[in-house]
Amino acid sequence: MAGATVVDHPLVQHKLSIMRDKETSTAGFRRLLREISHLLCYEVTRELELTTRQIETPLTTMEAPVLEGKKLVFASILRAGNGLLEGMLDLVPSARVAHIGLYRDHETLEAIEYYFKAPADLDNRLVIVVDPMLATANSAIAAIDRLKARGADKLRFVCLLAAPEGVERFNKAHPDVPIFTAAIDQKLNEKGYIVPGLGDAGDRMYGTK
Repeated sequence: MAGATVVDHPLVQHKLSIMRDKETSTAGFRRLLREISHLLCYEVTRELELTTRQIETPLTTMEAPVLEGKKLVFASILRAGNGLLEGMLDLVPSARVAHIGLYRDHETLEAIEYYFKAPADLDNRLVIVVDPMLATANSAIAAIDRLKARGADKLRFVCLLAAPEGVERFNKAHPDVPIFTAAIDQKLNEKGYIVPGLGDAGDRMYGTK
């Protein structure tokens, strides 16, 4: 779909299939989510800008490539976003972190904010927003709205699964924010869950109902 990049690496797809299985344990689900987040992070950061600095190897000096510009920001949509966040911080431990607390009203499916904490200077930083599921897109859109209001002007969104309805709605609200996902599933059901999906990512991560 337009505006969305599907990371179809065989390892991503294999791990995702295990996560979908309802028999996969909480520990296994958490471990696999962290592993997949490494691979998604690799893709979403592929075009980070580089510069060079002089270093000394054991043999000689050289101009070596290093990341350029301000440290990037990972913005986790609580609570399930922390599963992706932890894996991404494994690869980019110097990144700044924002937390956005949103929950979905089960009647209206609208996102309601209960917490927001972010670095003060979001402008001119790449902000990567993470949440395992892009279903109705209400939470993702609300999070991006909030970050833009705080000055963020370079954003990307990373999720594990997306629904076509969510991708379309997200693209209409924020056409300037690319989506990176491991899969785009068939549809949303009447309760706003992704089908075939994998259930509630937060519940499966933390063993709650």
